[in-house]
Amino acid sequence: MELKRPDAAVPHIGVWLAPLLEELTRFRRDLHSHPELSYKEYRTTDRIVERLEQAGLQPKRLENTGVCVDIGQGPIKVGLRADIDALPIVEETGLAYASVNPGVAHACGHDIHTTVMVGVALVLASIDAQTPLDGTVRIIFQPAEETMPGGAIEVIAQGILADVPRILALHCDPRIDVGQVGTRIGAITSASDTLRVELTGRGGHTSRPHLTEDLTFALASIAVNVPAVLSRRIDVRSSVSVVWGQIHAGSAPNAIPAHGFLSGTLRCLDGEAWQSAGDLFDHAVRQAAAPFGVEVQLEHIRGVPPVINSEAETGLLEAAARAELGPDAVVLTPQSMGGEDFAWMTQEVPGAMMRLGTRTPRGETFDLHRGDYVPDEHAIGCGVRVMAAAALRAVLGLRH
Repeated sequence: MELKRPDAAVPHIGVWLAPLLEELTRFRRDLHSHPELSYKEYRTTDRIVERLEQAGLQPKRLENTGVCVDIGQGPIKVGLRADIDALPIVEETGLAYASVNPGVAHACGHDIHTTVMVGVALVLASIDAQTPLDGTVRIIFQPAEETMPGGAIEVIAQGILADVPRILALHCDPRIDVGQVGTRIGAITSASDTLRVELTGRGGHTSRPHLTEDLTFALASIAVNVPAVLSRRIDVRSSVSVVWGQIHAGSAPNAIPAHGFLSGTLRCLDGEAWQSAGDLFDHAVRQAAAPFGVEVQLEHIRGVPPVINSEAETGLLEAAARAELGPDAVVLTPQSMGGEDFAWMTQEVPGAMMRLGTRTPRGETFDLHRGDYVPDEHAIGCGVRVMAAAALRAVLGLRH
């Protein structure tokens, strides 16, 4: 039974989507089987362009990889963004359409994101062919989200957002059931940096550490003390977090090594605190290493700021979700400590990202960036309905 719509001016997306659902599922499985790493999404780009051109659209290839397509007439009213790259992860799903590219997998759901936006483009093109849209929707298929500081920077540098007044995006969430979306106003993701600290010193025998620059002890001191320093020097409400993923030094139990390193991430929920945390981190590392006399080389790769969801754009997504999926379709999502380069776009124009539920109701809860992540493909239709409805509401000038 059709849901009663809050605004009759917005077409029923489901009517236009129904004939496309099987094709979109095949399209997604094809992308899933052929994942490509950041800045190498050549086949993915070709597949997107090919399908959009079949629909009579005129997609534009971005520099190297990625696609942009405009639908409608007149000024751009809203931009929609999908990310298209995969991860250097071995797929462990056992699916018939699992990755054929060794060591590369769509373990973050970008194949879903891309397929949703292809579906939105096809739906909007069909609607526009019947009743021309009085405004343009720009859909951006962005490369290299999984790198730091992210492919969004290159997209912005190409002028793709220059005449876009607002921007919307979605991200798969395996903690939310299919048929629901998660939203929140304000920061929805964390700032994220990549850290690497290399130490060089005079090694020697473990029986005579006083004759060495005890590099292993220095690494341990940095690993323990630097996160503690940041927790006391920065407002705790910003939730600055330094977590080490790698620590390596030495090859024998009775030899103090001359070289070692540790690497990890710095994350922060507040944009201003993120700026100051970077400088403080560098200072804290050098202070922690100083007593040991080791040489310090720091590689601090500034990543991405938090994605800031504006109130108006979040309201636009929520209204579209409730109209398309039902009054209980929207849930409050917690702020994620993960980084997302859509943040660069929301620094340019007002925008919002929603979490698209991909968990089968009462089914298994997976996690992102795992080789066994299997999203429920019914999420594709839900994503198309919400994003297409949000785009149409923007074109029609509806506030919510």
